[in-house]
Amino acid sequence: MELNVVNIQGQETGRKVQLPDSVFGIEPNDHAIYLDVKQYLANNRQGTHKAKERAEIAGSTRKIKRQKGTGTARAGSIKSPVFRGGGRAFGPKPRDYRFKLNKKLKQLARKSALAYKARNNAIVVVEDFKLEAPKTKEFVSIRKNLNLDGKKTLMIFREIDRNVYLSSRNVPKTQVFTLSGLNTYNIMNAQSLVLAESSVEEIAQHFNA
Repeated sequence: MELNVVNIQGQETGRKVQLPDSVFGIEPNDHAIYLDVKQYLANNRQGTHKAKERAEIAGSTRKIKRQKGTGTARAGSIKSPVFRGGGRAFGPKPRDYRFKLNKKLKQLARKSALAYKARNNAIVVVEDFKLEAPKTKEFVSIRKNLNLDGKKTLMIFREIDRNVYLSSRNVPKTQVFTLSGLNTYNIMNAQSLVLAESSVEEIAQHFNA
C-alpha cells in the first residue's frame, strides 16, 4: 500500500512511502485482536475489590432467637447474610486478573489491528517534525492541518521529541507512542493513525521480529 507523505501544514511533499504488506496487507485475525485487547484490559484491573463475609463482620455470636416455636425460619447469628448488616454471601475477594499470551499471537494481533486501519484508509504519513518549545496550541494546529479535529488520534514516532510529547499531553483524543510502546487496544481505539515517515521504515522489522 502506497501513501503520500504530507508535512505538518497538511500539504503533500511529493514523496511516497510503501507500507509493508507483511504488516498492513495481511488478513486480520479477529480472535487474536480479541485476546490481546482482553489481556490489556484485564492487566489494567486493580483487583482490589473486597466485601466482608459473615466471619469478618463485627457482631454478636449469640443465637438471636429460639430454634423452634417462633413461626419463622431458624436463625443462629445476626451476622448471617439474610439480615441487614450481615455479611455478604460469596462476596468479591482481591484477585489478580492478569493472564499471559504468547509473543507470536500478540504480534499477529497488532499487525491485524494495523491492517484494519489500512483497509479503512485511516492512516496518514507525516514527515518527521519537532517543536522548538512545548506549545499545545501549535500541536492543536498541526492536528487541524491534518484534518484530525475531533478524531481519536494515535501518533507513532521512531523517537518521540520531548516537546512534541509535552505539547500533546493536554490535547483530548490524542496519544503519542513509539513502535515499542504500541498495543492492540490503542490501535483499535483510534479513529486515525498518524505515522512519522521514519517510523514506516522500521515497522516491518519491528512487527516481524
